[in-house]
Amino acid sequence: MGLANPAAWNFDIDKWLNPFVPRPPWKRLPYAISYFFGYRKQPLKPIGNLITTAWAFVGIFLAIIVIELVTKQVTVFQQHQAPIIIASFGAGSVLHFYAIESPLAQPRNAVFGQLIASVIGVGICKLFALSPHFESIRWLGGALACAIATALMAITKTTHPPAGATALLAVVSDDSLPLGWLLVPMMLLGVVLMLIVALVINNIQRKFPQYWWTPEDLSHGKRGKITEKTFGNGVGADLEKNLTMADASQHEGTIITN
Repeated sequence: MGLANPAAWNFDIDKWLNPFVPRPPWKRLPYAISYFFGYRKQPLKPIGNLITTAWAFVGIFLAIIVIELVTKQVTVFQQHQAPIIIASFGAGSVLHFYAIESPLAQPRNAVFGQLIASVIGVGICKLFALSPHFESIRWLGGALACAIATALMAITKTTHPPAGATALLAVVSDDSLPLGWLLVPMMLLGVVLMLIVALVINNIQRKFPQYWWTPEDLSHGKRGKITEKTFGNGVGADLEKNLTMADASQHEGTIITN
């Protein structure tokens, strides 16, 4: 990478993180348990889009209800006039229950994307609130929060589009403003609840997640490689190329190994 050619600059955070990331232990668990963590011994048979749509309907309906009911029971949230749900979970539910093969829907992206976005959003809001002209410059804070959160998600390979909405809402929404830093645990609680529902619903006739941390093989001596075994039917080579070009490229998975 030549310093004289900025257009060719590339930073891959996984080169620094993956050596410390253990391989998930699903193979060592009873299959009845590991099945609902996305592990498969054999590739799944394809299903039609009507069944996929039906399961998406069920999953979204249940996940939103669960988040709303649990949020209403958390006393500290209600003491700060928290809404029953943050609107960005609506977009997240579409990813988690319909576009489940997208890299943007995987657990790493969902959890860390929402964490980054909520922290940045609240931080920017607090900073702008120091100004006596907060209401007149609030729009600028929302744009800045969304832009910074997206940049950090891109660098950390945790891009999750609904998190962009979270960062924006943290600044411009009157519903989120009273929460302050409580927005961070509220978002983390919601995304964990949604993932729990997704692990159940999406693994009945489909497979979720496609991977927990990275599509790369985390086996000793194979780190950094995307294998045909991991994704099946030659998809691995195409995925490796796409992930190099853009973290947001989509792929299809069949057998989860990491």
